[in-house]
Amino acid sequence: QVQLVESGGGLVQAGGSLRLSCAASGSIFSINAMGWYRQAPGKQLELVAAVTRGGATNYADSVKGRFTISRDSAKNTVYLQMNSLKPEDTAVYYCNVVGVQTTATIRQNFSSWGQGTQVTVSS
Repeated sequence: QVQLVESGGGLVQAGGSLRLSCAASGSIFSINAMGWYRQAPGKQLELVAAVTRGGATNYADSVKGRFTISRDSAKNTVYLQMNSLKPEDTAVYYCNVVGVQTTATIRQNFSSWGQGTQVTVSS
């Protein structure tokens, strides 16, 4: 089983910065992709940014140029540096990790989610 622990959310004024972290642990054989999603009140869950094992990144248009996703493969950790924050960035941010886990006898795909961290941007 793979567990994710998120940290770094909080309250910040518009124009400020926050850095989110998500550490994966457990019986991980390999990680294929790590990403951040968010859900604002009354809205659907949306992809914010993702990074593949090969280092390719993908961003929502609304955050391009302001957010940067990165990963530390040795620590199975993904980060989201958020700059120039706007009130519309206010949401619960969730980490997602996709990969292969292993037990004593088998390997199987997994997709795990973090518990969510609140980001609030005041105007």
